[in-house]
Amino acid sequence: MKLAIAILLLACTSARAERAEPDEPTISYKRLYVRAGVLHMRAFSDSRELVLSDVHGPASVAVMDGPIAGSGAAIDALTVPAVIAGYTLPILDDRLSLETVLSTPIHIKFRATGTLKDMSIAPEALGIPTGVPALGSELGEADAAPPIVTAVYKHFEGPVQPYVGAGLTVLVTYNARATNPVLTSAGAPRFTIDPAPGLVLQSGIDVKLWKGVHARLDVKYIAFLKARATVEDIEVATPEIPLLEKAEVGKAWTSMWVNPLIVHLGIGVDL
Repeated sequence: MKLAIAILLLACTSARAERAEPDEPTISYKRLYVRAGVLHMRAFSDSRELVLSDVHGPASVAVMDGPIAGSGAAIDALTVPAVIAGYTLPILDDRLSLETVLSTPIHIKFRATGTLKDMSIAPEALGIPTGVPALGSELGEADAAPPIVTAVYKHFEGPVQPYVGAGLTVLVTYNARATNPVLTSAGAPRFTIDPAPGLVLQSGIDVKLWKGVHARLDVKYIAFLKARATVEDIEVATPEIPLLEKAEVGKAWTSMWVNPLIVHLGIGVDL
């Protein structure tokens, strides 16, 4: 009898164990890592010609709708403090990670190039000089918050760990404003930049310095990043034309392949 009771209790215990649900997986903070340092970005930009549209009124005798031949725009290089934060996934022998980049606000400056920089957009009206000067290099600026997420694969474990990765980003800007003195002296033009997605290609190397402390050189190239910039409500002063203080030019826009190269040098820890 005692033996039967013992067998029954053992069977019930076994059944309860089989019915028990496995523990749900939780995020392990020991899989997090950070690399703090400096980020340098250089854009290999290539823009199409600036296109004027909605030209009307007196300005139409000086400029016409359509592209400004030989004009263009570019983006200045920049350097900011930045942190790469990552999480090692519990798969593929801990060789696959997800990463993002955290930085101070990125301040982008747009420059005029070609004829847009060196020549007046409205030098004459019916053969009369307008007095409108060349724009110069300064065009506009904006703050950017481009989220970057990549999947990173380490080739092998050891004190030196090369890796490759790929992911996505979206160029999102805010506080965009025209800063060119020729464009702002006679009015308040509106400067906008449309969101632009891009493909991130990544490579780099982690070097173990001491226990969980690592130094990192990280290189990212963002491909297929095409941004469209628009300046609306353009007005320019015409000091050489009597009885006409300024002319309403209308709107101008351009699109450019930004395609930045981003280099990050940092040091950090595996938590």
